[in-house]
Amino acid sequence: MTTHPFMDLLSAREGHFRYESGYHSDLWLELDLLFLRPRKVQPFVSELAEKFAQHGITAVCGPLIGGALVAEQIAAELDIAFFYTERVVRPQHGGLYPVEYPLPKSLREAAREQRVAIVDDVISAGSAVRGTLTSLQAQGADVAVVGALLVLGDSAAQFFEPRGIPIESIVARPSPLWKPEGCPLCRAGVPLEDVTDSSA
Repeated sequence: MTTHPFMDLLSAREGHFRYESGYHSDLWLELDLLFLRPRKVQPFVSELAEKFAQHGITAVCGPLIGGALVAEQIAAELDIAFFYTERVVRPQHGGLYPVEYPLPKSLREAAREQRVAIVDDVISAGSAVRGTLTSLQAQGADVAVVGALLVLGDSAAQFFEPRGIPIESIVARPSPLWKPEGCPLCRAGVPLEDVTDSSA
């Protein structure tokens, strides 16, 4: 398989990881390193902005931190409104998707009736974009499209497409996700690394 140029910007490692969503996987991307050289990322952000523009959006919203960095660049390129959501862990929540992504109070009224694209740097299980969708819809925003520079696996499609929300990306790649009780790496006794500070 030909490697997309965007993939050259990512630092990946293999192992056994618990994502923020609660799912397990064998892949971890060090996404903080992606934005060390913003100019290298910009051509891919511009390509994603062109895809979003076809959906007639008036605003773009990204979860902190990586999604917000991408969203701000897209908003500047399309000259539309920029919003972001903040990560809040629900206390005593042991299941899947234990994290919420509320809009800051100062932005909530401005988001009302906007036609919004939700964007993240990478979407896997989709914890951050799902939480952002809930918050935007609660404020009366119309979410027109969801996207990322890289989409891993089909979890996002399974959630958003039945809701009539298309997904745009620069690169899409297969990637396994397992619920804890069905994880083959757990059964094999592979040590688990908790990376729940990120938004996969």
